[in-house]
Amino acid sequence: MNKTIYLSTAYLAPIEYYCKLLQYEHVFIEQYDHYIKQTYRNRCTIAAPDGQLTLSVPIVKPDSPECPLKDIRISDHGNWRHLHWNALASTYNHTPYFEYYKDDFRPFYEKKYDFLIDFNDELCRLICSLIDIQPNIKRTIRYQTDINTSEADDFRERIHPKKDYLTEDPEFRGKPYYQVFQERFGFLPNLSIVDLLFNLGPESLLLLQQCLNSDI
Repeated sequence: MNKTIYLSTAYLAPIEYYCKLLQYEHVFIEQYDHYIKQTYRNRCTIAAPDGQLTLSVPIVKPDSPECPLKDIRISDHGNWRHLHWNALASTYNHTPYFEYYKDDFRPFYEKKYDFLIDFNDELCRLICSLIDIQPNIKRTIRYQTDINTSEADDFRERIHPKKDYLTEDPEFRGKPYYQVFQERFGFLPNLSIVDLLFNLGPESLLLLQQCLNSDI
């Protein structure tokens, strides 16, 4: 296995994404790609009382379709911060660890961030510290069209809400864990990392390790 991986930025990324942060020695977050709709760059999926719920961070439409991701700004449209925090609180209020972690997450929905990548990056670093992983994360300095697959793995478009992780990523297998609405909907795999964290707390790291088919 290569020691380096390229990933897109992601908002409260799925469990698969954090397995990659654990698995690879060097992680590059792409900041020179173009914004693409309906990806994890600005959306996440949680297990709400009525089933899977997608939360999307609104962005300011760029002047040019070739605007690099690093310049994509967050919009204040629709009072989204209040809506996202209410959705997280109402969904996970009865989980074992939401009360323990909520004060870590609340400031992200009270402070205004200008750029999507900065918002995602700070959230990711918080989650890594709570899970107790220390990935070596850097942002790209230019866009590489063709990454040498003998030197690095390119998952910039492979971890995607419209793609089946079972075929895209054979090294990852979603392991079941306790979910608060599991009796209603059954186990929902590869949700946002916060679903795992609020349900399992300190045991989240152990489950991430179990999700990897290969040794790390």
